[in-house]
Amino acid sequence: MSDSPTPDTELLHAGKWLRLVKRGRWEWCERTHSAQGLAVQVIAVTPDDRVLFVEQHREALGRKAIEMPAGLVGDDHDEDTIEAAAHRELVEETGWAADRIEVLVGGPTTAGMSNERIVMVRARDLRQVGPGGGVGGEDIIVHAIPRADAPAWLMARHAEGYELDLKLWAGLWMIDRNPDGSPV
Repeated sequence: MSDSPTPDTELLHAGKWLRLVKRGRWEWCERTHSAQGLAVQVIAVTPDDRVLFVEQHREALGRKAIEMPAGLVGDDHDEDTIEAAAHRELVEETGWAADRIEVLVGGPTTAGMSNERIVMVRARDLRQVGPGGGVGGEDIIVHAIPRADAPAWLMARHAEGYELDLKLWAGLWMIDRNPDGSPV
């Protein structure tokens, strides 16, 4: 990612990880430490048909959130790829490794507010290689939920006050389907 906005973009504020910019009447936030604001979400199901979710406190929300494993492409890793980031984040966050990563679809997360784009990938042929939990004090809690119970489990967490990443629902849908709706 470039260290400065494009010439026709006004810098309003720059922090360590984000910057606020303006072009004309439009303002938005840009990530400064990933490949063009690119992130990856990993859709992962264990051999015993459990969906992997992660739970962690999200300061911007002021509470815990349930998400699928995810992370930034190019975050402190030169020459990073979508697949490499997916492998790395899956192991770091959940302790599971995948023999194959299938890139499914990508797009903006909040098109009116941020340059961040996310690419959804499907992890295949999983094997447990460690405890997970994240790095650098992320304090991630790993949940491996039977696939048939996943929607009800998520809604129970929502009723308890957890934030649910809306991309969870797309991820659940794409366990068995390709983005065009065709079966896997």
